[in-house]
Amino acid sequence: VRLILVRLVNNSILFKGEFSEILLTQRSITIKQVAAIMNQKSGLENTLHILLEMNLDPSTEDCIVVQHVCVIVCFRSACLCAASLASILLRLKRNKKVQRLRTTVGIDGTVYRTVPLYAKSLHKMVRHLAPECDVRFILVDTGTGKGAAMVTAVAHRIVHQRKYQNKTLAPLKLSQEQLLKVMQQMRNEMEQGLRRDTHSTASLKMLPTFIRKFPDGTENGKFLALDLGGTNLRVLLLVVHSGPRRATQIFQKIYPIPLEIMQGTGEELFDYIVECIVEFLEYMGMKCAQLHVGFTFSFPCVQHQLDEGILVSWTKGFKATDVEGQDVVTLLKDAVKRHGELNLEIVVLLNDTVGTMMNCAYENSNCEIGLIVGTGSNACYMEEMKNIEIVEGDEGRMCINIEWGAFGDNGCLDDIRTTFDKLVDINSVNPGRQRYEKMISGMYLGEIVRNILINFTRRGLLFRGLISHVLKTVGIFETKFISEIESDRLALLQVRSILQHLGLDSTCDDSIIVKEVCGVVSRRAAQLCGAGMAAVVDK
Repeated sequence: VRLILVRLVNNSILFKGEFSEILLTQRSITIKQVAAIMNQKSGLENTLHILLEMNLDPSTEDCIVVQHVCVIVCFRSACLCAASLASILLRLKRNKKVQRLRTTVGIDGTVYRTVPLYAKSLHKMVRHLAPECDVRFILVDTGTGKGAAMVTAVAHRIVHQRKYQNKTLAPLKLSQEQLLKVMQQMRNEMEQGLRRDTHSTASLKMLPTFIRKFPDGTENGKFLALDLGGTNLRVLLLVVHSGPRRATQIFQKIYPIPLEIMQGTGEELFDYIVECIVEFLEYMGMKCAQLHVGFTFSFPCVQHQLDEGILVSWTKGFKATDVEGQDVVTLLKDAVKRHGELNLEIVVLLNDTVGTMMNCAYENSNCEIGLIVGTGSNACYMEEMKNIEIVEGDEGRMCINIEWGAFGDNGCLDDIRTTFDKLVDINSVNPGRQRYEKMISGMYLGEIVRNILINFTRRGLLFRGLISHVLKTVGIFETKFISEIESDRLALLQVRSILQHLGLDSTCDDSIIVKEVCGVVSRRAAQLCGAGMAAVVDK
């Protein structure tokens, strides 16, 4: 304002072209004076008084011109400030990927507080430049001192929360020494499961599969396969071509298994399996075809021959009655007979790990271990017959189904089981069983994460300390969300979007914590699985 007035005086437009020493002095016109000059009621009177104090001889017209200069300078200031603020608002809108941004601006400063119409001009220009942003301006009267105190308080809270967070997650971060101990314990349990005198009390049952040969390329024909081991049933038709250019064709359909079937009666479960087979064969136009069937049944079974398997116990959430202690091949054959239209011969019962190993061995003759890490977890491998005391014969090798999900059921893993592992176990359908599986498999990882999030929320670390009905819902945090949240490609806003899709009102800070929890839980699962596999490889 002062420089403009000097230019106008120099051009003889103001004060008859006469300067005063004060007008030529830098910073001689203050914001307080500008605010007084622009006062809507007493502005003209204030202008005259201020100019006289500066030893100037203003006319009424001079005072009006000075007022106009102040208005123009302040309006330009408000517009420039609005342009910068609009740029920030639009960036926030893009960051949040919303169609309309709703936010609040905390504002302070002498110009905004004292200069008449400045705030109104600023607000109006922001709305004009960023019409897709709804902005609320709040004047912060107590200045920046309180803000500094708030930053200090927040920093103190974050330090306290981080300490609790680290302390809570520490038991899930396993050391090299702990993992080596897990490996050795697994190795010992495998040995006990293979010995006749300790087999009955070993946590690893080391079940013989009676599979002793790998594919050699001479296999030929059409074969039906059933795969039951999780929340879905897969029905497959495998067409095998032998010869120098051996090849396979696979046709398959996946059928979800309703919870009421998983936890109903055994007869209902096997009737449902047959219904799925019928639907698949009708789809393939092969309902009357004579087919040999391989049944992948991914639950612990005692086998005495290829086409027989006595279910030891259900896992992975299954509780169908009148199946444990029964031969599942016989139950399937009975269901086929009840239907009456199928021409099927069930020739082999195997575990999903065995199926995985055999599938790989068809392409790679070096394969001698199968591993499943999905809804559940298990492994198998080829063992020397001379080491399998529970089966007659010393020549050659046989595939052993480890059933390693039960590792730790005898308490050998208690020193690394956390409070959250115990909560998941207690609330499962089979408390006290499959403890190793409950620490590493897809059916349980989401539940471990959910229980940690509840703990953090109760301590005020997450979701503003409010435990929603959604977060209390068992099974709501599926393992697939861990996979999505952990993805390196996923920004925090996308993590927040996943949490909001689950009905969790989260902030970006919440997203950071949730992402860390998912990482810690899944890393431990991978490490424990790796320790188990190291034991198998060592064996």
